[in-house]
Amino acid sequence: MTAQPDKRTRIRLLIADIDGTLVTPEKLLTPRSVDAVSRLQKAGILFGITTGRPPRGTRMLVDSLPGLKFIAGFNGGIVVRRDLSLFKQNLLAGADAELVARIILEHKLDVWVYTEKDWFVRDARAYRVDKEQKTVQFPPSVAPGFDGRLDHVAKIVGVSQDYDAVARCEKDLQERLGPRVSAARSQPFYVDVTHPKANKGEVVLMASEFSGIPVPEIATIGDMANDITMFKQSGVSIAMGNASPEVQKAATYVTASNEKEGFAMAVENFILPWDDASAA
Repeated sequence: MTAQPDKRTRIRLLIADIDGTLVTPEKLLTPRSVDAVSRLQKAGILFGITTGRPPRGTRMLVDSLPGLKFIAGFNGGIVVRRDLSLFKQNLLAGADAELVARIILEHKLDVWVYTEKDWFVRDARAYRVDKEQKTVQFPPSVAPGFDGRLDHVAKIVGVSQDYDAVARCEKDLQERLGPRVSAARSQPFYVDVTHPKANKGEVVLMASEFSGIPVPEIATIGDMANDITMFKQSGVSIAMGNASPEVQKAATYVTASNEKEGFAMAVENFILPWDDASAA
């Protein structure tokens, strides 16, 4: 693990990715992570999360973490407060959403569509639908076609167990839609497509606007390649031990994995003031 940052480093807001970072591989918060967020709150440090999940899919974290104040769902497509009231949203243009769905199908991936409130799938028994339902804790609506449902889209996901096909689809989406969308793999089996301002780099800027805290005083922590954009925007960045070498290289510090209390250790070693951390 990298050495503790200089004592003069001042962090007033921490933004954490959820899956692979804040929670264990079993999607659970550990008591030590809950305690770490509580200690952030006591130290006057705000805590926020950013995720590809819909905001309503984070309710279990809101219930467990009183210190959680800022939630960027859909990687910034919809940003809400703790009570899930809307702060800001960035939705896909209807024509772009239609083209995205068509390209994903061309690559023989399944398509999931998320609007502001709903999640639509073509087949409830398709690959990873059951796992997603357990993660977000609400069921999808089944829609064999998406006609009439692509005008208020926060995120479209291409899903496949063929990881190479997902990678090819990601590249094709980026080349054919360019700056009109943000297309990135959040997992090897997912490619997430959102509004161009719905990316984790923009989340840092929105969090700064939300809190009034300057960007250099914001820290970020994550594990996937799509977290690198927020690493570049924030004053301090932390990669998980389970992150790839590319992601770790992009961060200021590296912590342990999400199987070994990496989030809590990052808070204790890199975020809390030294006098607080040394009391642990």
